[in-house]
Amino acid sequence: MAAKSLREIRRAAAAGIGRRRCFSGDAAAAAAAGVAEGKVGGGAGKEVNLFTAINQALHIALDTDPRSYVFGEDVGFGGVFRCTTGLADRFGRNRVFNTPLCEQGIAGFAVGLAAMGNRAIAEIQFADYIFPAFDQACLRYRSGNEFNCGGLTIRSPYGAVGHGGHYHSQSPEAFFCHVPGLKVIIPRSPREAKGLLLASIRDPNPVVFFEPKWLYRLAVEEVPEEDYMLPLSEAEVIRKGSDITLIGWGAQLAVLEEACEDAAKDGISCELIDLRTLIPWDKETVEASVSKTGKLLVSHEAPITGGFGAEIAASITERCFQRLEAPVARVCGLDTPFPLVYETFYMPTKNKVLDAIKATVNY
Repeated sequence: MAAKSLREIRRAAAAGIGRRRCFSGDAAAAAAAGVAEGKVGGGAGKEVNLFTAINQALHIALDTDPRSYVFGEDVGFGGVFRCTTGLADRFGRNRVFNTPLCEQGIAGFAVGLAAMGNRAIAEIQFADYIFPAFDQACLRYRSGNEFNCGGLTIRSPYGAVGHGGHYHSQSPEAFFCHVPGLKVIIPRSPREAKGLLLASIRDPNPVVFFEPKWLYRLAVEEVPEEDYMLPLSEAEVIRKGSDITLIGWGAQLAVLEEACEDAAKDGISCELIDLRTLIPWDKETVEASVSKTGKLLVSHEAPITGGFGAEIAASITERCFQRLEAPVARVCGLDTPFPLVYETFYMPTKNKVLDAIKATVNY
């Protein structure tokens, strides 16, 4: 009964997310052109939100590879955020099925399934509960590749949701970036989510795929309906600029885009980059941008201390030390448990980013 009540609470929380059109920027136009030219996908697109794009990717993954399986808490009826809607009806309960409320059990089963040569697509219902499953992803290394779980993809909603509080809004991506052998992917939009998820499922390495729950219904854009993949470990410059480089991922890209627009009104030209893959991340694209602008700002929802922004700052300082004209700025979450009532104080907002842009440019 307690588990059922928790599920109802989570469903109600998920249903409260609003909807708006996804920001586009220069890269979205380029991506649309790429779709038209057959570089991303040649078929007609349709405007959908992020959770629908995820659902499309899962349908394609199951349809194109009979070795693929989707499982996790509540995925059988569609999941809390509806990402697995219709999968069980189409592919059967043997390939899409619910698991007990036991994250370490989900991960253990996923590792074993992948080690047997299958494509295990496991869902951890909220990233806040992923920690009991943490250690098992290292099995391939520990076993000397005797148990190759490269066909493993762990999907998990992460980040702020507007009303989630401490155990439904955390951003734990930095933990997984510290595990050699794992790939960590975070999409910013529906088009990105579908292409990156399909690439992750088919990648020969275990992948942790974090989905910004804030964007499940909020972000809407045209997405090709057919099968396509986007390259992993390639950052994307989604806005060209000359005065400062901004780096982010996931839902924070929309915040950074708004800050870029306001900075432009003050004559500041910002170059905005979506990292997309955190491990292994595209240092070359970031280095080329910072070499041009001489300034760097990194922003993410996770706490600032030990966040992945610190790794970016250290690496770019090492690579671009003589070309940097100001200290690397970080605009991140606070070093506190994620608050409920005071979430707006915790979050790295547009105004916080804008203030940091001006301070860095005028250093």
